[in-house]
Amino acid sequence: MTDWLATTWEASWRPFQYFNLYRLVLAGLALLAALWPQRWTAVLHVADTPLFLPAAGVYLLVVAAGFLASIHWRHRFNFQLSSQVMADAVALGLLMFAGGGVGSGIGTLLLVSLATASLVGRGRLVLFYAALATLVTLGGQVVGVLVRGLEPATIVQAGLLSAGFFATAILARLLGQRLMVNEELARQRGISLENQSRISQRVIERMQDGVLVIGSAGEIERHNPMAAEMLGAAPAPGAQLSGYCPPLAGALADWKASQAVATQEFKPPTGGELRARFEQTSSSAGEVLVFLEDLGRLQERAQQLKLAALGRLTASIAHEIRNPLSAIGHAGELLREERRGAMQERLLKIVADNVARLDRIVADVLELGRRDRMQPEALHLEPFCTHFVDGFDGVQGVAPGIIAVETDGDPVLCFDRTHLHQILWNLLANAVRHASGAPGSVRLRATSAGAGTVELHVIDDGGGVPDEAREQIFEPFFTTHHLGTGLGLFIARELCTANGATLDLAADPGHGHFIIVGRSDT
Repeated sequence: MTDWLATTWEASWRPFQYFNLYRLVLAGLALLAALWPQRWTAVLHVADTPLFLPAAGVYLLVVAAGFLASIHWRHRFNFQLSSQVMADAVALGLLMFAGGGVGSGIGTLLLVSLATASLVGRGRLVLFYAALATLVTLGGQVVGVLVRGLEPATIVQAGLLSAGFFATAILARLLGQRLMVNEELARQRGISLENQSRISQRVIERMQDGVLVIGSAGEIERHNPMAAEMLGAAPAPGAQLSGYCPPLAGALADWKASQAVATQEFKPPTGGELRARFEQTSSSAGEVLVFLEDLGRLQERAQQLKLAALGRLTASIAHEIRNPLSAIGHAGELLREERRGAMQERLLKIVADNVARLDRIVADVLELGRRDRMQPEALHLEPFCTHFVDGFDGVQGVAPGIIAVETDGDPVLCFDRTHLHQILWNLLANAVRHASGAPGSVRLRATSAGAGTVELHVIDDGGGVPDEAREQIFEPFFTTHHLGTGLGLFIARELCTANGATLDLAADPGHGHFIIVGRSDT
């Protein structure tokens, strides 16, 4: 017998307890039969047999002790089983002898004990149990013929019953082995299935996409933490999808109706935009798998890939582009000194303007690569904005008074000074270019927004951003000006994000209105 089979056999305590319970009931009935022989055992002719009552009483005590031992002392399974089978053989043999031998029918009760013991016992012990029952049956019958005057022909019946003992034991043992093999196979498959289920559950829990399992009646059977995060809260056990997330339930209903488009976009109650992908499972219950993707996260990932490409570009851009640009610009300056004519002057100016434009692009891209190098500090916006506008007017040649500084008290903004300087420079340069040029046509307003936030507003009267350009205004290399690089607003938003702030275009008809929202605490 293999080790696992021995382990399975040693662990068969529950069937052994059921076996002892059956024997306890049988012993109780035997004792009752001995106490009222005229009613129950008249056909056995044991009314005048003094052996039947004590044998039934002792058998009941032995069986009760074995039953309690199988419950409270789970050790030495083989010893307990063998002792109980021996008790059955001796007790039933005595009862059979007291009841008139084989003809009493009590011997057939040994078949049940042998069959049960053979199902959970070991191979050679099974033959021992059959041999013991045979000795008790044949010996008791021979003694009954010699002492009690039983018919000698009953010895043949005892022999046939003994042959039945061996046949029952062997067949029951073969069946028991087959059951043990199947039980072990089922146990191993159960372990494998449980392990696979745990692995699948861990994979689903770690997925960046949300996963829902929807039953055929629309109930939510399973979900992963990401789905609960995307949809705002975890669903209650057995909750209906229609009550938990009506937009997703509507998208599922549309998919079931069409079966054509496997993906549906919807807006959950928590805001944002999600994409749901539906797959019909092949299970008999007809569940539907729902995979949720955060479109905002996908766009952010695409943006990160775009930034990574720009980062790789900045590694070689200084030497590969700036050096040739410097050579071109220097050659243009030398040609300009010769003063060959108006046509040459116009061409050289085109060259110089484009060299300057390319140089600004290179500078912006290099600055974008250094966006993570920041040193945030508490900036008092009233003096900062005033000094910044003074410097901006002097460098850009803007007339005093065109840019008006408005502050609500002295709000404090936690920001990197260099980054904020570059952001405001880009925003004010765009505002001045599009404004009317009248005094106060560009306003820089700083105010506290409460809840630990500060807002910076850059407003001009230039008519605002066209509706068709609002969605692309922060995209890299998108510009509406023939001399623009298309990186100013993009870099401004990236620098705001690096400092934990936001930069958005406000819906202000007739005005260009950009809002920076940042933290006031460090």
